[in-house]
Amino acid sequence: MSVTVAALLWLLVGFLFANLPFVLQRRLGFLGGPKPFWFRVLELIIGYLLTLGFGLALEQHLGSLQSQTWNFYAMTALLFLVMAYPGFVFRHLLRRRSGHVSDA
Repeated sequence: MSVTVAALLWLLVGFLFANLPFVLQRRLGFLGGPKPFWFRVLELIIGYLLTLGFGLALEQHLGSLQSQTWNFYAMTALLFLVMAYPGFVFRHLLRRRSGHVSDA
């Protein structure tokens, strides 16, 4: 696997994990009950950590691991939040405009 394919795969997985809390209506994807906004934020944090773990596994598969400073984690967290924006818009802005009532 080349570095380009690994980077694109990591971005795709990050995009999926960033939008799952807003698309799925069940807690963590399988538990029932209403899902408040704070739980969606908790799912975002879990998704971010899973995305970091997946990136770490990809990096180790490609070669040696590079040490990272706080700048890396701050930028990847902000990138993850930017990738979550389409799901947030779908869940909280578009659904209310089209007449659907949100269960948040």
